Amino acid sequence: MRAFFRLVLLALALVAVALVSALTAMRFAIHGREVAVPKLIGLSPTEADRAAFNSGVQVMIERQYYSPQIPEGRIMSQVPDPGAKVRRGWQVRVAQSLGPQRVAIPDLMGESGRAAEINIRRRGLDVGSMAEIPIPGNPGDQVIAQSTPANASGVSAPKISLLVSSTPETPSYVMPNFAGQSLGNATRALQDAGMKLGAVSLATAPPQPADAAGAAVPGQLAPNVSATPAQVTPVSTVISQSPPAGQRVLAGSTVAFEVK
Repeated sequence: MRAFFRLVLLALALVAVALVSALTAMRFAIHGREVAVPKLIGLSPTEADRAAFNSGVQVMIERQYYSPQIPEGRIMSQVPDPGAKVRRGWQVRVAQSLGPQRVAIPDLMGESGRAAEINIRRRGLDVGSMAEIPIPGNPGDQVIAQSTPANASGVSAPKISLLVSSTPETPSYVMPNFAGQSLGNATRALQDAGMKLGAVSLATAPPQPADAAGAAVPGQLAPNVSATPAQVTPVSTVISQSPPAGQRVLAGSTVAFEVK
């Protein structure tokens, strides 16, 4: 039994030694591929590419900013910082200086989105984000706000973001069936839905009874027809409508009825 325990302890010791050796080898392998990030600030893009290549990393110009301190075309910031340890082939993101601001920020208020975009790019600036917002009563496609504001100085980035108005979508409805309802109730329902009452016409009355020869019988009226000419009143009953029931219509549409 004692010999068995010795074998177990020996096996555990060997496993522990193997794990430590593997972790140590992995640590050396990882750190053996690490390099220090060079200082790229103040260099030109060509110089930065050369310094990065010699250090085993890559350079990507991510942004451009105005700077009164850093000459135009030079690197003004970098991520990671100089001296940081990274894996070989790591990409260092840098920002390039545009020098002092020389371009006046235009006033784009009231212009269409497309015209404002052309105006921005013609001045050598970039369009940032462009958002739309529906505004009732506005003709739509007009710049109602901009950032950076017009004629601003000390601007950091050569980008202008725009807020453009858009025409609100007109609500739509599925036309209900008004047949059998009174004209007054149908009219109120239309008004509540933002629609308009159009022409209201009376249904054509049935012809008078005729004798065998086809002549109208004097003094006799067709069944269910009053001697008094019918008139359109709020209690008149809707028998047909246009647009028909089930058709999709926009708010503000006109609906015509035929009543009896």
